Amino acid sequence: MTDTLTGGPPAAGTGSPAAGWRCCPGCRSVTYGRTLERNLRVCPECGRHQPLTAPERLAMLLDDGSAVAFEPELADADPLGFTDTLPYGERRAAARARTGLAEAVLCATGTLGGRPVVAAVMDFRFMGGSLGGGVGELITQAGELALRERCPLLIVSASGGARMQEGALSLMQMAKTSQMLGRLDEAGLLTVSLVTDPTFGGVAASFATLADVVVAEPGARLGFAGPRVIEQTIRRPLPAGFQTAEFLLERGLIDLICPRGELRATLARLVEMGRPAPGPVPRPGRAGAPGLVTDPGELPERDPWETVRRARDLDRPSTLDYARLAFDDFLELHGDRLAKDCPAIVGGPALLGGTPVMLVGTQKGHTVGELTARGFGMASPAGYRKAARLMRLAGKLGLPVVTLIDTPGAHPGLEAEENGQAFAIAENLRLMAGLPVPSVAVVTGEGGSGGALALAVADRVLMHADAVYSVISPEGCAAILWNDAAAAPRAAAALGVDSARLLRLGVVDAVIPEPGPGAPDDALATAGRLRDALLAVLADLTREPAAERGARRYDRFRAFGANPTEGGPAR
Repeated sequence: MTDTLTGGPPAAGTGSPAAGWRCCPGCRSVTYGRTLERNLRVCPECGRHQPLTAPERLAMLLDDGSAVAFEPELADADPLGFTDTLPYGERRAAARARTGLAEAVLCATGTLGGRPVVAAVMDFRFMGGSLGGGVGELITQAGELALRERCPLLIVSASGGARMQEGALSLMQMAKTSQMLGRLDEAGLLTVSLVTDPTFGGVAASFATLADVVVAEPGARLGFAGPRVIEQTIRRPLPAGFQTAEFLLERGLIDLICPRGELRATLARLVEMGRPAPGPVPRPGRAGAPGLVTDPGELPERDPWETVRRARDLDRPSTLDYARLAFDDFLELHGDRLAKDCPAIVGGPALLGGTPVMLVGTQKGHTVGELTARGFGMASPAGYRKAARLMRLAGKLGLPVVTLIDTPGAHPGLEAEENGQAFAIAENLRLMAGLPVPSVAVVTGEGGSGGALALAVADRVLMHADAVYSVISPEGCAAILWNDAAAAPRAAAALGVDSARLLRLGVVDAVIPEPGPGAPDDALATAGRLRDALLAVLADLTREPAAERGARRYDRFRAFGANPTEGGPAR
């Protein structure tokens, strides 16, 4: 059965606010029903996101008039003959009569920002959105349709957990839906999970958290065990905000929190930026744009220590500045999906000249407050794991990877070592070496040690004219080898940290000239030169056969140390 879904006032019996006054269950403020409805059921006083039905969700999320529901015939199984206060069959029939739905999920095709998607939206009114055979079947069929149509899959979750009335067969739906998502991974198709309140149990431990991108509404609760079960088990009170979207974002478990009124636009951007480019990246067309420097002799002679000081200038553009100035759009994603969200590394899908790419970079800041909040651009293991997660996603979706590097080095400290800093960096080196997509790394300021290299194993490595790249800071080198930190200028010269020396050694493939007195004085022009450089390099890389590109990358790094005179790739 198919049905075209439309927007407009929800039908009677859907749990929608009728005309009249409504009391918010959160702050207890009173709002006129039609005002609350126009506000998408979000309390204007406290921002509490109140429940929506599945038909309302589809009409709200997908482009107007585009949603067409599909409801395959489902077998009314009652494998256990389960009875509590009612036989299972009667309880399910009552849920159908009350909601007008065949099951606790409604599936539809439609468009987001004009691009086709398949959506599966859960409805908590139907037996608490519990995961039974019917729900598992519908979610799986939605994924299989997305696979056939080669389009993204959007899942909206709202569930109390597995359907107890179906026993272990309910448990099997977790495996069934998870293996379906695995097939979408193999096919390189984008999957997005929108978590709404509440999402618990088997749904949380399967398709709701396995998507490429996990978005949550403000205040939405997500977890495996419910809070009452946890409190009864550990016999102590839970922290404030436990299992809420805000709690999870801070711990790196979801990508972003999006208010209901911004969801359609945000998801449309994600679908647009998560698609593989239809062909090679077009070459930059801006007449008279400064070109990349590949001849070290064309670079002006500069004092290495002065270059270090310029590279550390707090007014130099940061990754987030470049994301705004050099790219057409950027959607920051968060978290390593393990334990943390490291603020020293930012990343997410972006558009560059209309081409989707994955942008990842270190982030310092321009003020003392920003520097402190960002760990002075020194990433923790969680930061490198976040970068790895985003680069794997780029590999899956076929997006070129662009990394921007400005860091004194990886974060040194007890917690970083306890959480495997060396392991995280090593994993990134191997991952980048084997990425199936084109990659470009740019040292925009400081390129410090292995913390910088963890984002710089790329097909092409560029650097700004006033950037530096070194095995150790000049101060560190001076303290170790000269036993005198004041010898840092001497160490800077000996280490060959400047762009001319690094270009001569083959450590970088080209240098991006900086405008006028330097990047700090003209961020817009600097960003324009970076944009042109990236487009020019990606235009070449995306025209190379994938196998040839991989071999070139291997040969590029294989050459270092093979020729003691030159140090790296032949020029």
